[in-house]
Amino acid sequence: MTQEVRPLVFLGTPSAAATILQQLINAGFDIRHVVTRPDAKRGRGGKTSASPVKELALANNLTVTHDLEWLKQNMATPMLGVVVAYGRIIPTSVLDHMQMINVHFSLLPRWRGAAPVERAIIEGDAVTGVCIMEVEPTLDTGAVYARSETAISESVTADELTHELAVSGGHLLTDTLRRGLGTPLPQDGEPTYAAKIAPEELRIDWSMSAGDIVRRVRSLRTFTTVDNARLRIVEARVQPGSQAVGTVSENCRVGTSEGLVELVRVQPEGKQVMEAGAWLRGRASRGVSTFQ
Repeated sequence: MTQEVRPLVFLGTPSAAATILQQLINAGFDIRHVVTRPDAKRGRGGKTSASPVKELALANNLTVTHDLEWLKQNMATPMLGVVVAYGRIIPTSVLDHMQMINVHFSLLPRWRGAAPVERAIIEGDAVTGVCIMEVEPTLDTGAVYARSETAISESVTADELTHELAVSGGHLLTDTLRRGLGTPLPQDGEPTYAAKIAPEELRIDWSMSAGDIVRRVRSLRTFTTVDNARLRIVEARVQPGSQAVGTVSENCRVGTSEGLVELVRVQPEGKQVMEAGAWLRGRASRGVSTFQ
């Protein structure tokens, strides 16, 4: 195998993709162009802003577009596409003329699809990782050039794990490009699918077990309701014991079908994140007996 010498076209959008783009820049690869999603409303205030990938690309004097037209107009030039959380399917009309590889945050064929990090935590996987795979028209089915494993700790959040995988994925990508892609291996095993997180999954079902609930808290922006107002559960942990499902004790513990969920940090609707104990004391006059 020989080092990859073709110029790169980078396709990606969120901060995890920017982390990998930064590593490619630091490693001195020839990045000919960057494609990212259009500017959008991000964060509080509803202001329109560029994606993290676009901000990084412009700061490094890289040309940026928001669609695939540049690629289509330059497909006669030998280039390699690098895709990281771009957010759109690459059409066959492009793949027929340009080889593309994808940095995917799972150990394929486990967790093909949109939310591999979140699903791995929700399902209680002990290990996940990163794969460098060939991009195909079908979803995350391409043969794999390289992979690396990462243990999932019992306290890591989806954001933390995504960053960890982005860092390790950037190292794996640069190492793979330096030694040359070589021949990829077909995916082996039973595929599982990481479906996009549905809005209804964010609401906590207190009839689940404490372990299942806490894994969801680590993975998603989960919430419950109190007096018809949302209360986001930011951090929680499992505790032994039992009490009626959904009931809240004075020590911030909530009953589930198996075990207790101890609330650590919460965010009342329209307010800042706070310690759960402070939130509960602030409601002393009204009381909280049950989450809905």
